[in-house]
Amino acid sequence: MRRWRWRWIAFGLAAGALVIVERLRPLRALKEPGVERVGRNLAIGLLATATTAASEWPLVAPALRLAERQRVGLLRWLPVPPALRVVLGFLLLDYTLYVWHWLNHRSPFLWRFHAVHHMDLDLDSTTGLRFHFGELALAAGFRAAQVLLLGVDRPTLRLWQQLLVCSVMFHHSNVELPIGLERRLVKVIATPRMHGIHHSTRAAESNANYSSLLSWWDRLHRTSRLNVRQSSITIGVEGLQSPEDVTLTRSLALPFRRDAGVILDTGGPPGRG
Repeated sequence: MRRWRWRWIAFGLAAGALVIVERLRPLRALKEPGVERVGRNLAIGLLATATTAASEWPLVAPALRLAERQRVGLLRWLPVPPALRVVLGFLLLDYTLYVWHWLNHRSPFLWRFHAVHHMDLDLDSTTGLRFHFGELALAAGFRAAQVLLLGVDRPTLRLWQQLLVCSVMFHHSNVELPIGLERRLVKVIATPRMHGIHHSTRAAESNANYSSLLSWWDRLHRTSRLNVRQSSITIGVEGLQSPEDVTLTRSLALPFRRDAGVILDTGGPPGRG
């Protein structure tokens, strides 16, 4: 219990430092500065966190127990050393998350929920919290499938999840890194410049850079795009470009609206154009 407490303290300090740095060295100018947008993202994030916690118990935890008890999953069937099993498990978890992210842009049903994340008019560390609770509930089902199909163990899953949370906060941040450092980092992990392109309103740009932790999968599938100036990017979803379009109520209600498909098809949803 003490270990978990110190991990949360360390994460909180790191997140706080990131918030400070992105305001001292902003990568992009904010269209909606002030506390209203931040408060909206935090509210959506709190609902998402509660949904994730509530979904872990009925979905992911039973999948882990079943996989352990019945020796289910690819990695449990392969005759490989334990250390290699951990490495392969980490890589497969991250790769299948790339596939899930790609599907969230390709499936009209999944896009209804994922679009709420992309509707943010700016991109900073609070955007990394802005995921619709419906998307997180669906993601919990996908996480259970990952556990059963891949056969990853608890420590590997926990390590990957912890690093993923840190990566999501980092690559959504508005931190302007020295270009030399950015070029080195992007060879391994998703970075703020790389992910900023993914949040563009232009389908040709947002239909790229799906990686959430390791950046290798975009290069593998030729979906990597790095040659876009941040100053030329318009963040958000086309047709939803004013604060009135992305209020807390409208953001949470969007996936359940009958006309959501019409709203999100205006101008072509990111990744489907």
